[in-house]
Amino acid sequence: MPDLPLSLWITFAAIFGLLVGSFLNVVILRTPLRMQWEWRRQARDVLALPEVDEPKPPGIALEPSHCPHCKHRLAARDNLPLVGWLLLRGRCRYCGERISAQYPLVECLAGAASAIVVWRFGVGAGTLAALLCTYLLIALSGIDARTQLLPDELNYPLLWIGLGLTLIPGWQPLPVSPSSAILAALIGYLSLWSIYWLFKLLTGKEGMGHGDFKLLAALGAWMGPSALLPIVLLSSLIGAIVGGTLMALRRHDRDVPMPFGPYIAAAGWVWLLVGDRLLDGYMRFTGLS
Repeated sequence: MPDLPLSLWITFAAIFGLLVGSFLNVVILRTPLRMQWEWRRQARDVLALPEVDEPKPPGIALEPSHCPHCKHRLAARDNLPLVGWLLLRGRCRYCGERISAQYPLVECLAGAASAIVVWRFGVGAGTLAALLCTYLLIALSGIDARTQLLPDELNYPLLWIGLGLTLIPGWQPLPVSPSSAILAALIGYLSLWSIYWLFKLLTGKEGMGHGDFKLLAALGAWMGPSALLPIVLLSSLIGAIVGGTLMALRRHDRDVPMPFGPYIAAAGWVWLLVGDRLLDGYMRFTGLS
């Protein structure tokens, strides 16, 4: 690899993250549509219902981007990450409808997160793995925030890649042995699965989705058993703060379900980056070190 200053690598990472963020927007918007289309098709097959002429939603990688309102294909200049949205002033060039602020937000988030990952881990194979983990977490969070779905199509790759990297020296952001990764995945899944069923037996309601179990299991595979409790506690804290704020602003009723996946993902990402420092600080604060 070229011997460049770390600051330059961080800049490259931020620009690359903006580009990836543009693709993540496509993943966030199109994946649920394709899932729901497939579910309806399978339901009709199982129930022996007549076929419906329902066009398949656009694919993730091949179909070009278009305006969600007028369906006009976007020009290359309109697809420039962040720049295109700013030049258009947040409106479609062809129909004048507003373009969701999700597009620049996800792009900026991916760019900033990429820069932080390179700043934290430097330049190496482990950094590439951390970037991949980061992008999957952003996509999962965006989908869950919009639809309250955590697709297996993303959860499972996150899990299996995390487990697989334990077999390749030098490719892990954090040192986790294969046995620890497998144990953490089991504990992560079963812990939230147990809470889910206990809550359902006590209240008759579902407190979270099965995708949350799989997401925590995947994060366990990447970070090991010692990260699971901090991730759960930190995600609960983030969720309480955000949920309380939304209720205080009267944007959410107390009975309206809120996605928990983004909080798990945010807590997991924070722990991936600075978990060792947070743990060390806690140990010093409590006098256990």
